Amino acid sequence: MFRGVNPINLDAKGRMAVPSRYRDRLVDCCAGQMVATIDTEAKCLLLYPLHEWEEIQEKIESLPSFNPAARRIQRLLIGHATDLELDGSGRLLLPAPLREYAELEKKVVLLGQGQKFEIWSETRWLETRDGYLAQTEEGMALPDELLNLSL
Repeated sequence: MFRGVNPINLDAKGRMAVPSRYRDRLVDCCAGQMVATIDTEAKCLLLYPLHEWEEIQEKIESLPSFNPAARRIQRLLIGHATDLELDGSGRLLLPAPLREYAELEKKVVLLGQGQKFEIWSETRWLETRDGYLAQTEEGMALPDELLNLSL
């Protein structure tokens, strides 16, 4: 389970040091083998342990290719999917095309999302987070499934 907001600096080569609290878990669950792809709804990246991604890719591939919306998702998610591997220093090299899509520069945020991570530019994440909080303050309707949830 991956959770938390982690500010990280990319180095000049586009490498991101994975916080040490996740490294052992990633080595145990996927031998440091990860897959990154673009998020089709926001300018960020999705980062999955390999086995998690393989399940998702199988579902995406099973979508009907003659359905334009399904084909769009197949092309974007699978087409941008890139295999990554933790190096001996616990870093991941984010390829230039993925960094460009998400507008990642030096300061990024690794956002735990349970079975995966999201990688955001720090500026874009803070703007997005603040937008979400403003929607809550404006009385944004919650899905019915959350109405009975107690925090």
